[in-house]
Amino acid sequence: MSHLKTTLAATILSSLTLASVPTMANAATHEPQAQFGVADIRQDMRLRTLVVRHSKPQGQVLLLHGFPETAAVWTGMAETLGRDYEVHAFDWPGYGQSTRPAASDRFGYAPRDYAAVLKDYIRTAGLDSSRLVIYATDIGALPALLAVLDEPALAKTVIVGDFAPLNRPEHMHANLQALKGGPAAEPTRAAMNKNRDEILANAYRRGFEPAEQFSLTPEVQQDMAAGWGQGAMSSADAFFHYYQHFTADQNAFEARIGQIKTPVRVVWGERDFYIAPQMGAEFAARAGLPFSVLKGLGHYPHLQAPAQAVEEIRAAFAG
Repeated sequence: MSHLKTTLAATILSSLTLASVPTMANAATHEPQAQFGVADIRQDMRLRTLVVRHSKPQGQVLLLHGFPETAAVWTGMAETLGRDYEVHAFDWPGYGQSTRPAASDRFGYAPRDYAAVLKDYIRTAGLDSSRLVIYATDIGALPALLAVLDEPALAKTVIVGDFAPLNRPEHMHANLQALKGGPAAEPTRAAMNKNRDEILANAYRRGFEPAEQFSLTPEVQQDMAAGWGQGAMSSADAFFHYYQHFTADQNAFEARIGQIKTPVRVVWGERDFYIAPQMGAEFAARAGLPFSVLKGLGHYPHLQAPAQAVEEIRAAFAG
């Protein structure tokens, strides 16, 4: 097993090194290219980053991934958007190649902790909040909203979807609800770690018939596999800790819904297997926000229909 991890890590680091060097085709056609790097947002916190630069960007985009993803899932979207915008993404702590501190009172992988990471990245990267659109899904969405509640001018617009802003067990998959606490939490965490390969292969396929299912590129699949376990903290462990704090942060957010001042758009996969669209509909209605149901799409619209996600981001700049 240690040999497998070493091989995967070496392979992915090699691919990242190659990804940072423009190919002759890209150099000749001036097509945007995503480059992987690192950002030290704190003395003890380093994030792996994915950035597409533009000499005269019409704005900036920050893409926030969910579980069990890494920043690599955004590569294609980022390069498409990079024709007009400067685009950023990063691995959340506990995912990909970013720092994985032991869970503690100082950093507990809670949504509010991720909100602080997000704010630190925006400042460290020197992003212009007045020209910034954030697109956040799954575990990235509540931190984005908590961040703009604290700092309404942090972004021009935030697009969120397929997450759980409210504590509504009836709209969540039983396994997600189990992670929140009680006797089923630790067994669910153990099962997720045991079933790593199955989760990475099928998390985004659930709820669809075989003929409807889609695949990720080998490069993205490899990146997610290499980024699952680094040291003592796996992505499933980080996800577990996130959910241990989730109810408290959901309740704190719900109490402040009426204070949202940043323009926010809510989008949701019609066939989300994990969190029902009713969750998004209630949140949007309570907050007075526009809400769009994405026909035929599941929990990962950006993977299933990336061109549609790109257009949603472009619309946010136009609107």
